[in-house]
Amino acid sequence: MDPISDMLTRIRNASQAGHAEVLMPFSGFKLKIARALEKKEFIEKVEVIEESPPAKSIKVVLKYMRNEKGGSIPYIQGLRRVSRPGQRIYARKGDVPFSRGKFGFALVSTSKGLMTNDEARKSGIGGEIICEIW
Repeated sequence: MDPISDMLTRIRNASQAGHAEVLMPFSGFKLKIARALEKKEFIEKVEVIEESPPAKSIKVVLKYMRNEKGGSIPYIQGLRRVSRPGQRIYARKGDVPFSRGKFGFALVSTSKGLMTNDEARKSGIGGEIICEIW
C-alpha cells in the first residue's frame, strides 16, 4: 500500500468523522506533508510521538470551524492523491497547477524539497505533484 495515500485517507476519514486527532506511522516525508498542512492552517498542530510502541508516530490535531447551527465543519474539505506509485505525475516549471484558487493548494516535491504549488511557481521550478488539499 502507498503510505502517503494511507496518511491522506486517515486524515480525510478522521476529519469527516469529527475526530479531534489522528495517529499515523512516522516517516520524514509524511512529517513534511503534515508540517505543510499546519503552515497553511488546515490543521491545528503536528507532533512526533517517540514513546508509542513499536515505533515513532505522527499525531495530527485537526482543525474545525463552527457553523451557525452550533455544529462543526472540518477545515479540510477534501484531499486527493495526484501522483501515485503506479502513475507518477510531474509538472514543468510553467505547468505547476493552480489548485482551487485561494481555497486550496497542491504539494509539489521538487529538487529543493517539498513545497506548495505557489512556492514552486515563484521559485520557477517544477516537480512531482504529490496531492491536492482544499
